[in-house]
Amino acid sequence: MSRRRNGLVAAGAAAAVLAGPIALQSPALAAPGDSDDVRVTVDIEEIREPGVLAMSIAADSVALAENGSTLLVRQFTGTLPTVTVTDTRIAEEVPDGAAWAVLGSATDFVGDAGQAPISAGHLGWTPNLVDGGETGLVTEGEEVVTVLDEPTQPGNNVGLVDQELLVSTFDSEAVAGDSYSVNANLFLRAPVDVAAGSYTSTLTLSLFE
Repeated sequence: MSRRRNGLVAAGAAAAVLAGPIALQSPALAAPGDSDDVRVTVDIEEIREPGVLAMSIAADSVALAENGSTLLVRQFTGTLPTVTVTDTRIAEEVPDGAAWAVLGSATDFVGDAGQAPISAGHLGWTPNLVDGGETGLVTEGEEVVTVLDEPTQPGNNVGLVDQELLVSTFDSEAVAGDSYSVNANLFLRAPVDVAAGSYTSTLTLSLFE
């Protein structure tokens, strides 16, 4: 009995040792009804679409009216609707060395009653920069006079027959992120014996880079 009693004592001591640590590692129990909050945050950046270079024109037509005719030439004038070039790109989106320009060319004036057409060489313009920004890098084109005029500079008395310059920049990257606007004084100069009637021409403006 003595050995069995010792065994019982030893077993009881072992049980006490195991029970001690288990009691110490048990988590504290929350009281019924207790609660707490966790704040969850996230920063969502705005999606940025790539910028674009685009052109818009304030109106799709202009009517020329007789103004400043002489004994030798009948002249008709008007103002080209304002042309706006908008570049929403950032500098990093612009190709190195890029430059943009707006060019214009016109078709012959066709009569509505079978009159002989008036060549586009009789239509000229004087570009006028309305808003060139602050860089000084956006400039209007030179005046283009008609085939009835003496050249104001070599080769410019051809009329608006082939891709004449309206406005341009030689450094697209430096002027990116802004808008620029230009118009032009238009003038049609025809011989005094031009047939009466209504005539129509299409002036096409194109933006290139």
